[in-house]
Amino acid sequence: QVQLVESGRGLVQAGGSLRLSCAASGRTFSTYVMAWFRQAPGKEREFVASISRSGGIVRYGDSVSGRFVISRDNEKNTVYLQMNSLLPEDTAVYYCAARSGLVAATRPDDYDSWGQGTQVTVSS
Repeated sequence: QVQLVESGRGLVQAGGSLRLSCAASGRTFSTYVMAWFRQAPGKEREFVASISRSGGIVRYGDSVSGRFVISRDNEKNTVYLQMNSLLPEDTAVYYCAARSGLVAATRPDDYDSWGQGTQVTVSS
């Protein structure tokens, strides 16, 4: 498994932007599919975005498509989530996740490693 540490937590007004980062340990980062999930109080963990090992294939959840951008830098062992046009309903704890293999997935159970989560709060 890979160790993941998120950063970039913050409080932002609706319409604003925020970038999250997730740093991974080890020298095998490029062999993992990476993803972001989020979980709001009282709700299930929700798929936000995923990115293939090379970064060439990305996928987004319906609620963030067109507003969020996932990217990765395999030289820096880091995956990013650029969040634009933020809405109050984007308020949640955001988690970085890693999955061995080739195929991206949208279910939390398909991911092997998780970060501790970082809080994002969007005020109206």
